[in-house]
Formats: sequence, structure tokens, C-alpha cells
Amino acid sequence: MQVTQTLSQGLKHEFKVVLPAGDLAAKLESQLVELRGKAQIKGFRPGKAPISYLKKIYGKGIMSEVLQEAVNEANRKIVEDNSLRVAMEPRLDFPTDQSEVEKALEAEGDFSYSVAFEVLPAIELGAFDDIAIERPIAEVSEEEVQKAISDLADRIREFEDKEGAAAKGDRVTIDFTGKLDGEPFEGGTGGDVNLVLGSGSFIPGFEEQLEGAAKDEQRVVKVKFPDDYGVPTLAGRDAEFDVTVKAVAGPKELPIDDAFATKYGFESLAELTFAVRGNLEADYAKASRAKLKRSLLDALDKKYSFELPEGLVAQEFDTIWSQLEAERKRSGKSFEDENTTEEAAREEYRKIAERRVRLGLVLAEIGQGAGVTVEDKDVTDALVERVRAFPGREKQVWDYYRNNPQALAQIRAPLYEERVVDHLVAKISVTDKTVTKEELLAAEEDDDLAQPAA
Repeated sequence: MQVTQTLSQGLKHEFKVVLPAGDLAAKLESQLVELRGKAQIKGFRPGKAPISYLKKIYGKGIMSEVLQEAVNEANRKIVEDNSLRVAMEPRLDFPTDQSEVEKALEAEGDFSYSVAFEVLPAIELGAFDDIAIERPIAEVSEEEVQKAISDLADRIREFEDKEGAAAKGDRVTIDFTGKLDGEPFEGGTGGDVNLVLGSGSFIPGFEEQLEGAAKDEQRVVKVKFPDDYGVPTLAGRDAEFDVTVKAVAGPKELPIDDAFATKYGFESLAELTFAVRGNLEADYAKASRAKLKRSLLDALDKKYSFELPEGLVAQEFDTIWSQLEAERKRSGKSFEDENTTEEAAREEYRKIAERRVRLGLVLAEIGQGAGVTVEDKDVTDALVERVRAFPGREKQVWDYYRNNPQALAQIRAPLYEERVVDHLVAKISVTDKTVTKEELLAAEEDDDLAQPAA
């Protein structure tokens, strides 16, 4: 094998490789000898078929496998000999001259090709004591706990028919027909629908216009669909609903006591209250962790600057862009609707792809240097949680991940990332900052896109 480096520029390395015909012929001969001992060839006793005959019948097929193995082995040797930290699969350029390929397949000529590697950058991590961030925290109030318990009560509250006008908190049973420009639209009709006024179940403004309505009363409800409504043909449109109130029912009293708690599987109201508070505190802790992590990632993004493998960035951009295109197709929105252009959007998401790749490389380097690992048990536990999200298909989902290493890696990657974040939090300066519930739970608009590449 002859290897000549033709390019060494930044993270890009290219090589010209020549696989001598003699080496390929020797490997072919070895394969044919092995085949002769196994093959049952009509007209020949077992193991007695001439090599020349086997070569004529099977030569090209075997040689194609020999070539593939030789190319793979050559690429592995190039990586080892040059101590390359490869970022992704190499790009291979094979001969365009078909006659050269044919000669190689006949073991009568050398086989040459070019291989291009893109390598990972060297990252000087340094110390992390210059990173200082705030961790937002919020206390769970007694009012929030009681509100959560009240919501639990509303889920199982019973109603009884009442005379007179419907008020907020009452349940109305309605038939309705929605119209756009005077014409009924698909999906806008319903019958015998139960709606608790004030629940926010329908689009904004709908429920309020039914307050004061009585049984058998007909009303025209005028609303505007939200701009971000899930059905593109309805988003931002004005609509009218012809509504008939068929029944009005008021909520029955439901004492919040030990008996109520038993309906949710608890022995007492105190036990239920403790569990509700614990769930709220867990939600707050999760939100606090997410914001701490986002601040840490922002700090790392500012701290490190280095050349990025173009292939990884392009791969990450394509993933992001395909998701955005699918969402844009689903919503029916154009670039103009979002006050941008395709060119500007591509530039913006290219920067996001660069950030994700940069952070992914930094976290991987930190984790490797710190000896961060993820135990198989942790992966199994996370997989169990994933499987539970598919009731009735548990075995199918379990088998899919267990038989698909790449899919299982998608379970392991976020676990590894969280371990690295834990390691970093212990190294940096973190100050707790008390904030309101609303501030803590407010979602970052681009939080998912700002995460590292897996």
C-alpha cells in the first residue's frame, strides 16, 4: 500500500492511496482457496475445482469484497499512523476511469483512490474558576399547593343540573357550528360537548361569551383564532360559532378532606398535600436546573473559540433546518410571515449549528479529561422511562433500542452531558438568586436549539 498526503490544512487532511495489484491478487487467491474447500461445484469433486475456474465464476464478486476490506484497512492504518482524531466518516473519491476499476476487479491492475478526513480540533480547556453564574430558585407557596389540590378536585368534581343562567365554573352542554366568512369549516362542528366555563379549554373569548346563557338558549360567539393556532388555515382568522346551550349544570360541593385524598390513592389529606408539594418542588428544581445549565452553556460558548469541523456543522445545520422546514410546512407559515428571509434564516440557524457543535466538542473534551462515565444501569433506567411513554408497545420499543446501538446512544448522550454539567457546576462559582415563580418557569424561546450537539 502506498499512501501520499496531498493536503494538510487546518482540520482537513487528504491522502492518495494506491493498493498494488499484487497485494489484491494475493488476497483474492486466498479467498478462492478457502472457497474451493467449501464450494459444491457441479462437475467437480468437493475441493477439486480449479482456482482458475472459480476465479472466472466468482472472481469479480469476491474481489469487490476484497477491495472494500482493503480500503477500510487502509483508512484505519492512515488514522493510526497519523494519530488523527476523526470527526466523522471520511469522504472517499474512487477512480472515474472505469477501465481502472475493471482491471482492479480482474486483479490485473493497481487500485487508487483519494480519502479526505476532517479531524477534531485541539481544545485548550484551562481552568473554569473564571465562570460565575446565577442559579434562579423559587419557593413553593402554600397558595400554589392549595391551587394544585383544587385543580385535582376539579378533575373529579361532579355537576348537577341547575336552573337559570350559566356562570363561571358551571358546566354547559353545547352544540356548535363554526363558520369562516359565513361558511362552516372542517373540524368546527361539535355536538353534546361538555364545557366548564372558565376552564380555558376553548379558544380565548369563547367561554366568556357563554356566561349568562340559559338552557335552550342560542348564541352567536365571535372569536379570533390565535396567530399560532395549530391549524394553519384557521390561525389568525375571525370566526363565528352558532351555539345552542342544551344544558347547564353547577358544580357539586367536594370537601377537600381525607375522603377526597383517598380518591387519589392517599390515606389522608396531609399525605396528599405532602406529595403535591413535593411534585411542585421537583418541577421548580427541574426548571432551576435547566436555567443554570443554559447559563453555563452560554458562558462556555463565550469562553471557547476554535475552528470547527465543517462536516459536523453542515450535518447539524441540516438536522435543524429539516426540523424547521417540517414545522413551517405544518404551520403553513412563510419566511415573510416571520418577518425574515430564507437567506437570513439560514444564516441565523447556521450560527446555532456552530454553537451546538462547539458546545458538544467542549463538553466531550471536558468529560473525557475528567473521566466522566455513564453506567449501564443508568442507561437502562432511562430506557425504561422512555419505554413507559409507549403503553401497549413496550416490548417493541425496548427491542428497537436494544437492537439499535445508534438509537441507544441517543439515550446515553444526554445522560453523559448531564454528568459533565454536574462536574462543571462543582468547579465554577454558582450563586443562588431568588426569583418569582413566573420568572423561574418562563421558557427560553430558543432553549432547545441552544443545546449542544449530541
